[in-house]
Amino acid sequence: MAAGAKRGVNPESPLGRLIAGPMRPGRLAWIGLRPARHAPLVAAERARITIEAGLVGDHYAGRPGGSRQVTLIQAEDLAAIAGFLGRAEPASPFELRRNLVVEGINLLGLADKRFRVGGVLLEATGGCHPCSRMNEILGDGGYNAVRGRGGLTARVVEGGEIAVGDAVTVETAVTAR
Repeated sequence: MAAGAKRGVNPESPLGRLIAGPMRPGRLAWIGLRPARHAPLVAAERARITIEAGLVGDHYAGRPGGSRQVTLIQAEDLAAIAGFLGRAEPASPFELRRNLVVEGINLLGLADKRFRVGGVLLEATGGCHPCSRMNEILGDGGYNAVRGRGGLTARVVEGGEIAVGDAVTVETAVTAR
């Protein structure tokens, strides 16, 4: 399916061509593993991702083909979330509980697409919406501060190793079904 087709945009229209157009590569800035539900995240410099387990060492492991095998958020959104809360410093990836923090690429542009993080091929499956714990973790207004900036969920198409500093790129001419 062509980029934008899910949303009813004709891929041959000017808007469809813009949506399918090139994107500047981004960079993997942070990796976090959630060893158990509600457990503190563990930061990692490298990680292994498999089709069967998703992000190895994360509590969502063991759900082959699941739509939430990997969660991503933009570093730029961490600063915006903090701004909505009146904080001077960006929100911490530990607070948002996403697996991967990327920078320099707009995650909204990856919706309905396949993309690479290093050598791993992921498929965007939807938005990663905030949970009710955001008020508990970030304080009053935390849930609303994250709304629209929670990132993406993805499934693993091709596994491999990732490391902080890896490129994040759109997979050319291949889009999610």
